[in-house]
Amino acid sequence: MGFFNKIKEAAIEKAKQEMLAQLGMSGDDEEGGQQMTTEEFERSKPDELRKDIRMISGCEDRQTSADVSNVSSFQLPDPAGRAGGACTSTLLKILYADERVPEEDLSFTEVLEQMRAHLSSGGYTQIPQLSSMNPIDVSHKFDLVPDTATGTKRAVMIGINYVGDNPGELSGCWNDVLNMKKYIMDVHGFEEDDIVILMDDGEHIEPTAENIINAYKTVVAEAEEGDAIFLHYSGHGTKLKDDDHNEEADGYDEALVPRDYQSTGMIRDDDLYEILVKGCPDGVHMISLMDCCHSGTILDLPYIFKGDGSQTEMILDPELNLDSFIEMLTGKLMDFMMKKLGLGGD
Repeated sequence: MGFFNKIKEAAIEKAKQEMLAQLGMSGDDEEGGQQMTTEEFERSKPDELRKDIRMISGCEDRQTSADVSNVSSFQLPDPAGRAGGACTSTLLKILYADERVPEEDLSFTEVLEQMRAHLSSGGYTQIPQLSSMNPIDVSHKFDLVPDTATGTKRAVMIGINYVGDNPGELSGCWNDVLNMKKYIMDVHGFEEDDIVILMDDGEHIEPTAENIINAYKTVVAEAEEGDAIFLHYSGHGTKLKDDDHNEEADGYDEALVPRDYQSTGMIRDDDLYEILVKGCPDGVHMISLMDCCHSGTILDLPYIFKGDGSQTEMILDPELNLDSFIEMLTGKLMDFMMKKLGLGGD
C-alpha cells in the first residue's frame, strides 16, 4: 500500500497546485505555506468545524525520549511515561485539593499555568496545554462542564496499568480514574449510570482496543444536543509514522496504547478524530483529559494554548497542516479554498 499511497499523495498535491494556479494563486512556499490568521480560518471553515470540543493534555507532542516509527519497534516503557498520572493528579490538586473546590473561580490561563508550576516543582518537564475546535477566551472561567450544557452528563474513563508487562507496567492509572470520577460526580453532578469505566483491574471492562473504540462510539451515539461528554485517558501514549492524511507537520501520528496493543496495535489520532470529533453531534459539549505521552495534538484540534507563560491567548497550531485538516474532516478542500478566497457563495 505504501507505493499506491505515494501515488495518491502525489496526485492530490498535483491537483491542488493546478487548482491554485487556475485561481491565480501560487502554491506552497518553501516553508510549507503561509499560516492562516484566526480571522481567515474562522471566516472560511466549514460548519462541521464549529463543534464545541476541547482537550487538556499533559504534555506536548515532542516531549518524549524516543521516536517510534512503527509498532514493531515500540518498546515500553517510554521514560517520558512520567507524564502518565502527573497531569491528572496535578489538575485535581488545583481543582479539588482536600476534596474542596477553590473559593474563587480560576481562569483557563490560571489553571494551566498552575499545573505547569506544580509539574515543574516536582521535576517534570512536560508543558500542559489546552486545545480546541474553536478559539476560547482563556481569561474566562475554567470549567469542565459549561453552564450551557444542561442535558445528560456522560463520561468514558480509561485507566491502564498494563499489569504484568515488563517493562511497561504503570502504577497510578487506576487511581487517576477513580479520583477523577469522584471529582466529576461530586462537583459536576455526573451520575454513576452515565459513567463508563475501562481498567485492567479484573473488575471493570478490559481496556482493549475494541472496547475503547466501542465505548467512544457509544457515548457519541447516545449524546444529544445540550449534553456534556467527559473523556479521561490515563495510560501510555506513543507516536507512529503518519500514514495517510499528512496533517502532521512532524510526520507522526499520536496514538493511545490499549491493553492488547501487542496484538491489535495502537489507536491513532486519525481514528480518534473520526470517532469523537466527526461523530460528535452538534450542540454537545465534549472535553477530553489525555494523561499520556505525546498527547498534545492527539485529537488534532486546530487551536492551542500552552501553559508555560508563552501565550496570552489561543492561537492556531502553527504545526498543523490546515488544508489537510479540512480535507480530512470534510473532503471539501475546493469549497474551503473558494471561501478562503472570497469566491464562494454565502
